[in-house]
Amino acid sequence: MSDGTNSNSYDVVVVGGGHNGLTAAAYLAKAGKSVVVLERLESTGGAAVSAVAFEGVDAWLSRYSYLVSLMPKKIIDDLGLDIQLARRRYSSYTPVPVDPHGAGLLIVSLDDGATRASFERIGALLDYDHVTEFYKDTTRVAQALWPTVTEPLLTRSQAKTRLGDDKLWNSVFERPIGEFIEDRISDDLVRGVVMTDANRCFLYHVIGGGTGLWDVPIGGMGNVTRQLANAAREAGVKVITEAEVTRIQEDGTVQYTTNDGNEHVLRGDHVLANVAPYILDQLMGKPRSELARPEGSQVKVNLLLKRLPKLTDGSVLPEGAFGGTFHINETYTQLTKAYDQARDGHIPNILPCEIYCHSLSDQSILAPELVESGAQTLTVFGVHVPDRLITAENNEEQRACLQKAVLKPFNSVLAEPIEDVLMTNAHSRPCIEIKTTLDIERALNMPGGNIFHGPFAWPFVQDDAPLETAAQRWGVATDYGDRILMCGSGAVRGGAVSGIGGHNAAMAILEAST
Repeated sequence: MSDGTNSNSYDVVVVGGGHNGLTAAAYLAKAGKSVVVLERLESTGGAAVSAVAFEGVDAWLSRYSYLVSLMPKKIIDDLGLDIQLARRRYSSYTPVPVDPHGAGLLIVSLDDGATRASFERIGALLDYDHVTEFYKDTTRVAQALWPTVTEPLLTRSQAKTRLGDDKLWNSVFERPIGEFIEDRISDDLVRGVVMTDANRCFLYHVIGGGTGLWDVPIGGMGNVTRQLANAAREAGVKVITEAEVTRIQEDGTVQYTTNDGNEHVLRGDHVLANVAPYILDQLMGKPRSELARPEGSQVKVNLLLKRLPKLTDGSVLPEGAFGGTFHINETYTQLTKAYDQARDGHIPNILPCEIYCHSLSDQSILAPELVESGAQTLTVFGVHVPDRLITAENNEEQRACLQKAVLKPFNSVLAEPIEDVLMTNAHSRPCIEIKTTLDIERALNMPGGNIFHGPFAWPFVQDDAPLETAAQRWGVATDYGDRILMCGSGAVRGGAVSGIGGHNAAMAILEAST
């Protein structure tokens, strides 16, 4: 353990001041470790920040990440974070494609009667009980495995035993999730609603808090990381911003440059990498030919509206439709076709999109005059847009194409063009912001714009996985010895705004120190 007398030597050097890095730093400093965080940008927070996206309009948008499901209450309590999460009344709304009456499926959290009536209205009543049973089963999986995400890793056999239902285990973990859906649900739109949870991150979509419900952070996503940064600093963490790490060595030496061009060297008994594994490999000097670059496949669109738009579906109020997740082009058939087109190297001609309205649950992100006027924020998340199709040469053109690809299907389910309700900024331009995978990579150093830093893994390991070291047991080991650990989304059980990767890296260091 470093005694703190050498200003260039620390118990722990954290590379990257995103939410996981701040979580790890706060835990370790509270345990008496000397900790420094090196952040490339002007401020900490990474992807979990709020920003004024439109000049002259006082609205603080969660610019990149937007909802919270996976942050354990344990982390909030342990670190004394003043974080409030708003539970959305509505789960989702999905318009029926090409329906002349604009009908849609509205799923209302904790209101079975309203949800059942909506299933009946779109002619899918037979699937209501099937969907209810489906989510009862996924809730059982969540309740069994959620408590383990802040504990040492289970093996596959241990996780199966904990669930205690071999048939359910086989359906979720041993078979393609599409089969699980197809065996239980017949309606194409209803299958699609379920399928939006059922990709590689399926379990992470339904596991959070043991319920799978996604919450809105009061004050915006930036409040989450502000609280973490405050907790870290109050515990004694030194935070250095505008510090670009250029090299990490296995002995714990970390080289970085500051914005004045000066080079600096620190040394840590441990180095925590709150960066993508691909970036860690680069910093460790791994040959470029051996690097497996991750790829993102989404487009993020932020909008600010004068008011919510009117819907073609007169049976649902806009406050209900936008009060949860608004699905467009996400029937099972549409999702499958879009995936196939993306896999073959094309942007889908019908782009699946999910829309969220933060301000319906939390008006604190808007200035009082905006609240008074009825203004609302919208976030659109378009999927199956492969990063390999976005280049420095075509990025601006692709932004324009993706904007059309998002707004055209959106308008198809509205009774008025979305353009008519867009606010304008200080330069009289519409308040709409497009973030491609390349934009995300440039802003956040996420290779390929992959918001998860790479493929998700199950929250357990194979029975023959090595678990000899603390880092292995907590899912934060790297190929670079016991000093260099992952603490971000690239850790086992990383991904999304959770703090789990940071918590587990801190626990691995503390366990190894005892």
